[in-house]
Amino acid sequence: MTQLITTELVELDQNLGNAPEAVIRHLASKVAAAGRATEVEGLFADAYAREQKTATGIPGGIAIPHCRSAAVTEPTLAMARLNPKVDFGAKDGPADLIFFIAAPDGADQEHLKLLSKLARSLIKKDFTAALRNASSREEIVELVDGALADKPAAHAAAAPAGAAASAGGTLNSSGQSGASAVAGAGSDGSAARGPKRLVAVTACPTGIAHTYMAADSLVAAAQEAGVDLQVETQGSSGAKPLDPAVIAAADAVIFAVDVDVRGKERFAGKPVINAPVKRGIDEPAKMVQEALAAADNPHARRVPHFGAEEQAEHDAEEKGEHIGQKLKRALLTGVSYMIPFVAGGGLLIALGFLLGGYDITEVADKVVVENNFGNLPEGGLTTYLGAVLFKIGALSMGFLVPALAGYIAYAIADRPGIAPGFVAGAVSGFMGAGFLGGIVGGLLAGYMAHLIGTWQVPRWLRGLMPVVIIPLLASIFASGLMFLVLGGPIAGLTLALNGWLSGMTGASAVVLGIILGLMMCFDLGGPVNKVAYAFAVAGLSAGSADNQAPWQIMATVMAAGMVPPLAMALATVLDKKLFSLAERENGKAAWLLGASFISEGAIPFAAADPLRVIPASMVGGALTGALCMAFNVTSQAPHGGLFVFFAIGNLLMFVISIIAGTIVSALAVVALKRWAAPKSAATVETVPATV
Repeated sequence: MTQLITTELVELDQNLGNAPEAVIRHLASKVAAAGRATEVEGLFADAYAREQKTATGIPGGIAIPHCRSAAVTEPTLAMARLNPKVDFGAKDGPADLIFFIAAPDGADQEHLKLLSKLARSLIKKDFTAALRNASSREEIVELVDGALADKPAAHAAAAPAGAAASAGGTLNSSGQSGASAVAGAGSDGSAARGPKRLVAVTACPTGIAHTYMAADSLVAAAQEAGVDLQVETQGSSGAKPLDPAVIAAADAVIFAVDVDVRGKERFAGKPVINAPVKRGIDEPAKMVQEALAAADNPHARRVPHFGAEEQAEHDAEEKGEHIGQKLKRALLTGVSYMIPFVAGGGLLIALGFLLGGYDITEVADKVVVENNFGNLPEGGLTTYLGAVLFKIGALSMGFLVPALAGYIAYAIADRPGIAPGFVAGAVSGFMGAGFLGGIVGGLLAGYMAHLIGTWQVPRWLRGLMPVVIIPLLASIFASGLMFLVLGGPIAGLTLALNGWLSGMTGASAVVLGIILGLMMCFDLGGPVNKVAYAFAVAGLSAGSADNQAPWQIMATVMAAGMVPPLAMALATVLDKKLFSLAERENGKAAWLLGASFISEGAIPFAAADPLRVIPASMVGGALTGALCMAFNVTSQAPHGGLFVFFAIGNLLMFVISIIAGTIVSALAVVALKRWAAPKSAATVETVPATV
């Protein structure tokens, strides 16, 4: 395999700035300069976004910024020994040893195992001491290669007893295999035994570094405490589930995770300690002691038997998540699962119109049932294909509200909430309550499914709860309320809202266009952008020749969302000196991304310079939104940008509106970069060049 680290990827005793942002950018530039990444800004944006989620500093003066990125072409390590140190968020102070781990989105398992193995080596004091004492880049590379190859060397500290050598699989602190660890235990794990037994799961969003470092730290801490601890690492390089007998024999479980635990139901009923994965590295001994205390406490929190939502709520409370954040998370989950139904269905409907004409809506059902390739309808093959495509799209769009409601309930109650959520969404559609009813029905179904899942029931009934009892009772509750109480009023509200939108003309329509344009450009694919997009696609199916307001809203949202990437592409042409080489390369790709309505094409620019790029984008997006509404531009397709021109009404003004917004945003960002330079720019410029 390709060598993960080379001498050109090493910096020794350099001043790379006084903030993690500057250090990460510098190391990202080294990776790109070595030909291992296509561009700097995309790699930096992905790594810095990961850093902002959870600081990567760990005890011992070490930091491991890392990410998966589409910009990376091959798995790479870049290392810097800093002078002066930089604070990466570790409890014991700034770091001087920085390992930047850059993995491609599709990295193979063997490379991921090597990257994870290196991360685990960094918690060994002898290894980090050798890195600090190394006198040359060549010596650093030799030390790292030795750690990856498991070569015995003076710096290589022994792994904790029983720890697995590979990055995947399970670890234990007793030196026993998963099978022998439970030897002598009864089938339910209740046989007499000596020391307490613990199990743990570690997982982080990237699954490269923290997952495995936390596992090793917990194993070492358990070994020092004389406790048998086995860990399941749910990382990118593969995960071997813990033996069910090991779980059954455990007295308590530790979840050191930043993401959901896969297969959490396996640990149902066990006392649990739940914390971010970084705490497993920073305070492993405390977590082990807390788990031992929980094992002896009959009132300790336990892994719920169904749904896993009880644990999720506990996690949210620990992180200070309030009810508004929980609600937003559920709604965004529903929207994210709904969009594929809408995007595919909407494009199919648009293709149906292209082939069969706009009157295909009146004959599609009859054509697809009564005709075939040997018996074509009036209008021939194009009419038949148009009817088929239109009907597939219409059926797909029919899942809009059920999918929205179903996955809102899923976000609240996990899998037991899906069925009652879908049913409540279907009832909402039947009652004419639309997407508003879907939201209400999904919330009702989710919270009822969660509530029922917390009931303490006899053991013989537990197996029926998630597949029979919860879906049955939650469906009766949520859908019954929709039929008997809520459906009618919400349907009336939906009808009034549609009527108000249909009646919007002149200045009021322009104001709506401005608001939608600002929302689409505010966070470039984030929650605000998704809310505006969901609002548009939810009403798309209500559009008609007599009521084109929903189509106008769709066109406004799509046009405004195209502006940021197109504007950044134009700005790199207008004044190349204001942009780095990587940004200019990004600008070339942004032309196509913008034309396709992929707002995320502007993210590399916004991540590097948010205070100038985002306001400039919002100005142009607002102008485009206002013009689209003012000139009654319509779109019957929910996605595709210029490539669904056949579904755009008043195509000329659609294009003119986008061009106007693009020019305004491009000029604004150029002006801001020239005359409103941020103070942080000076810091970045002082970073020394690579020696």
